[in-house]
Amino acid sequence: MRRLFPVIDHTADSAAVAEPLTDREWSLAELAEAYAYPELAKGSGAAGEPGAEGASGAPDGGGVPGVWLRANMVSTLDGAAQHDGRSQPISCATDMRIFGTLRGLADAVVVGAETVRLEGYRPARAREAFAARRAAASQPPAPAVVVLSAGLDLDFSLPLFTEPLTPTLLVTGAGAPADRMAAARAAGAEVVIAGEGTGAEPARVLRELRERGLTRLLTEGGPRLLGQFVAAGVLDELCLTVSPMLTAGGAQRISDGPGVHVPERFALTSVLEEGGFLFTRYRRS
Repeated sequence: MRRLFPVIDHTADSAAVAEPLTDREWSLAELAEAYAYPELAKGSGAAGEPGAEGASGAPDGGGVPGVWLRANMVSTLDGAAQHDGRSQPISCATDMRIFGTLRGLADAVVVGAETVRLEGYRPARAREAFAARRAAASQPPAPAVVVLSAGLDLDFSLPLFTEPLTPTLLVTGAGAPADRMAAARAAGAEVVIAGEGTGAEPARVLRELRERGLTRLLTEGGPRLLGQFVAAGVLDELCLTVSPMLTAGGAQRISDGPGVHVPERFALTSVLEEGGFLFTRYRRS
C-alpha cells in the first residue's frame, strides 16, 4: 500500500522519510492512526456527558452535535456497490483489513436490516490489535452492532442477537410491531425507539446513540440506509474504496433513496492505493 494523498514533503521533515515511497503492507497500528476519529468537542457527549446540543460534534461541525458518523462503502468503476447482492466480490484483502480497522475504532456499527440478512451479520469480535487503543478510549472490547429496521423481520435466534460480546441494539419506530419488539427483547437485544412512525428517523437515531455514550459511529450501509443518512444531512465522513472492476447490470449505488435538493460537497482528505484499489476518505466540507 502507498499513500497518494496528502503528499508528504520528505525534504521538510526527516521523520517523514520513515514512510517508504514504495508499496508495502501497513500494520494495523498504522491503519488505526490513519483512520483515527477526530476529537469531539468537550461537553458534546464524547466523554460521559451526552446530549449537549450547543457544541459542535467535531472540528468541522456535523449533522448531529457530539457525534461523528462515518460510512464505509465499496464501489466499482461503474458505480456498483455490490455484485449478486453482496459487496465481497468487488472487495479485496486490503479492503477487508481497513474494514476491520474501522470496526476496531468505532463505538458502534450501524447497519440496515436488509444488509444484516444479505451479508449474514455476526456479532463484532474483540481483536487484540485494538485492545489497548479501545481501553484508552474507554470503549468496550468490541463495538456494538446497531440494526435499523421498521418491520423487524429478523431472525432473533441468530448469534448477532443471542451471543454478542457487546449487546446488539435494535432501532425502530414507535409504530413497529409490538410482538416483534418483544421477541427482540426476549433474545437479549436492546430495543431503541427513534421515531414516531414505524421506522427510525436518521437524526434521532444518532441522538439516541449519543445518549448511550456511542459517539464514534460507523455505518456499513446498505445503500438505502446510507441514502437516508445522506438525505438527512447527518453524514460526516465517507470512506470509499474504489474497486478496479466493471460489473454493468443494475446493481445499486452506494447510496439509494430520496435525493437531496442541493448536492452536498465533501472534501478529499486521504487516498491510499494498493493493487489498483483506491482507498479514499472524504469529510464534510
